[in-house]
Amino acid sequence: MQIYRTDQFPLPLPAGHRFPAEKYALLASAVEAIAAAHMATAPATTPAELALAHDADYIQAMFDGSIAPAIMREIGLPWSAALVERSTRSTGATLAAARSALLHGHGINLAGGTHHANRQQGSGFCVFNDVAVAIRVLQQEGRIRRAAVIDLDVHQGNGTAAIFAGDASVFTLSLHGAKNFPFRRSPSTLDIDLADDCGDAAYLAALTPALAQLAANFVPDIVFYLAGADPYQGDRLGRLQLSMAGLQARDAQVLALCEARQWPLAVVMAGGYAEPISDTVAIHLNTVRAVLACQQQ
Repeated sequence: MQIYRTDQFPLPLPAGHRFPAEKYALLASAVEAIAAAHMATAPATTPAELALAHDADYIQAMFDGSIAPAIMREIGLPWSAALVERSTRSTGATLAAARSALLHGHGINLAGGTHHANRQQGSGFCVFNDVAVAIRVLQQEGRIRRAAVIDLDVHQGNGTAAIFAGDASVFTLSLHGAKNFPFRRSPSTLDIDLADDCGDAAYLAALTPALAQLAANFVPDIVFYLAGADPYQGDRLGRLQLSMAGLQARDAQVLALCEARQWPLAVVMAGGYAEPISDTVAIHLNTVRAVLACQQQ
C-alpha cells in the first residue's frame, strides 16, 4: 500500500489566512514516524487528465494565471504558480492512491478531498476535484467501470455531485451538516443532512443505514472515502460536535464495509480546521492508522 504526500509542494498564503495549510506537513511527519516505508511523493496530474472532469478553458486559465478574480475569490486562495503545482500534485496523489487501492486493497492521499470544485471552476478552497479526476482517468483506462464516493467531510460534496449528475456509473454519498457551506448544492445520489450539534450517536445512527443503502444498491469497483476531520467538536467550521472516538467509529464503519465486500479503498483527508491544529492532525492520523491496520490483516 502507498501513502502519498504533497507537503513538499508548499501552498503560499498570506499571513493570517484561515486555511490551515501547515496541517499537511505536520501530518506527513506524523505518518512518516509510523509508516515511512509506505510513503511516496505525489505525482502531478496532466492537463489532459484534468480535462476528463473539468472544462479545458478553466484548466488553461488556472495554469496561465488568467483566471478571473471572481473565481479566485470563490476558491478563497490567492492564485500562484505554486498553487497550481500543489493542486495538480494533490489530484495526482488521489489518482495514485486509487491505483494503489486497485493493486493492494488500499491507498491514501494525505491531502485531497477537494469536493467543491465542479466542472466549470473551483470553490471553497478546492481548485480541481481530485476524486472526480481519478474516477474519470481510471474509467478511461478501463481499470474500473463503477465507483462509489463516501464523502464524510462536514460540508456537502456539491462539486462531485454536479460532475457525476445523471451518471449511473458513480454513486455519490454525502453525509454533512444541513446548515453548513455550501449554500448552493447539487444533489448527490444519496444526501444525508444532519442537524447542528448532532453528536456521535446521531451521526453514527445516520451513517449506518446510509452505508447499507449504498451496499444494497451499488457494487463499485473502487471506493473513494473523504475522511474529513471537520465534523469534530473542536472544528471552527464544523458544528456537528463529534468526538475523536466518534470519528474513529465512523472510520471503522466505512472500513468494515469495504473489507466485508472486498472493495478497494482510496482514502483522502478532506477538511479539518480545528484549533489547536494538532487535533486535526491527530484525527487524520487515526484514520491512517485504521487503514494500515486493515492492510496488515
